[in-house]
Amino acid sequence: MNLPPNASPLLYNEDLAPAKERNWGPFSIFNVWTSDVHSLWGYYLAASLFLFCGSFVNFLIAIGIGSLIIYVLMNMVGIAGVRTGVPFPVLARASFGIWGANFPAIVRAIVACFWYGAQTAAASGAIVALLIRDEGMLAFHQSSHMLGHSTLEVICYVVIWALQLLIIQRGMETVRKFQDWAGPAVWVMMLILAIYLVVKAGGISLTGDIPMDVLLEKTKDAGVPGVPGSFEALMAVAAIWVTYFAALYLNFCDFSRYSPDERSLRIGNIWGLPVNLILFSLVAGITTIAAFQVYGEVLLHPDQISAKFDSWFLALLAALTFAVATLGINVVANFVSPAFDFANVFPKHITFKRGGYIAALIALVLYPFAPWEGGAAHFVNMVGATMGPIFGVMMVDYYLIRKGWLNVDALYHENGEYRFQNGWHVNALIAAGIGILFSSILPNFTNLLPSWWGVYGWFFGVAIAGVIYYGLRTARSGALPKPA
Repeated sequence: MNLPPNASPLLYNEDLAPAKERNWGPFSIFNVWTSDVHSLWGYYLAASLFLFCGSFVNFLIAIGIGSLIIYVLMNMVGIAGVRTGVPFPVLARASFGIWGANFPAIVRAIVACFWYGAQTAAASGAIVALLIRDEGMLAFHQSSHMLGHSTLEVICYVVIWALQLLIIQRGMETVRKFQDWAGPAVWVMMLILAIYLVVKAGGISLTGDIPMDVLLEKTKDAGVPGVPGSFEALMAVAAIWVTYFAALYLNFCDFSRYSPDERSLRIGNIWGLPVNLILFSLVAGITTIAAFQVYGEVLLHPDQISAKFDSWFLALLAALTFAVATLGINVVANFVSPAFDFANVFPKHITFKRGGYIAALIALVLYPFAPWEGGAAHFVNMVGATMGPIFGVMMVDYYLIRKGWLNVDALYHENGEYRFQNGWHVNALIAAGIGILFSSILPNFTNLLPSWWGVYGWFFGVAIAGVIYYGLRTARSGALPKPA
């Protein structure tokens, strides 16, 4: 696509322009999800959620329901990316205004920085677990500390942090090529991990579940309603699984815009989401049960398991594979998005690469505070709930208000139809603000709402913001745009 006529330099640069090359077929879309899911954090979350289900069958049911919901939601935002060819912050201009779109862009960028740090810490943790098999390294790990961590952890974090910057140097095509092999690589390693444990356990039955007293002890402080295996717990697992993808519901169009058509998108999504997610969870569940049978304890982190391997070579292979896979998700989910988001704020001065560097720098500054440490379920809900209202506003605007059509050229004009109130759409900001109040602020920082509310915070945020936005937009007769 060429430069939109009369495009404002304050709203346009080459990175924010509609996609010119559309060569991300079903396999590349599929590998967006293998890169996104097949990480240490993805496994950690799946293994943690397994504990709330009480049995293997319950786990697959809950994850299956959540995965189907994820598929539907990703298709919604993905189709918008295919039709318009624009990244998330530009798409947000249609609902929040040409300047107001900076609000959801910055929110998404900040969340990405948190996840960037969490994933980098997970990858470096896999390397630390390998290194401390050596007695000298173990002694150094235990005796030397800085920035609230062991010095060895700090060194590994900085090294992994720096390696990620090398991947992005050549732009989005390099990202595609990297994810096309990084995602499948971790699948192979996950299968090796599972087979190793199953063989060591002497075989495994899918009914060989973890005792209830162990499950109760491990889940007592997670903030999930109901006892493991109860209906309340299973619904909470499905909700948390859906919320885990909250960030990508917003910016999946950063990737789908490179897809040639909606059919390619749907094929990539069906294999990458429900099929891939359920199979990945199946392996995570088997591995969790087998690890408990072999070692007599609940091990939620794969690097904890690989650290117990008798074979140093197998431990090395596992650590390197998990680290590479985690680099993959960080590049896909937590580098690309803030790169576009920060570029959207100052298009004349911040390019895609500079935006990514800003995100990486923030993640480095966050490391001493490590806000991602603690329970996986709570962290996912706290971070994800913030973005639900933004998704609600954008999807209501695109599908209910604009009927799936946008004037793409006007997204780059200062005085076009998306200017609203001097570049800010007050209706969208009000709706999103109220949604964030009920999805994130009240459940996490007050005791005004029931304790279970936070588990479903993302859903409440989507519903509340979406309904308010639709009401405000339709309150005045003739206020709705007419598709061409």
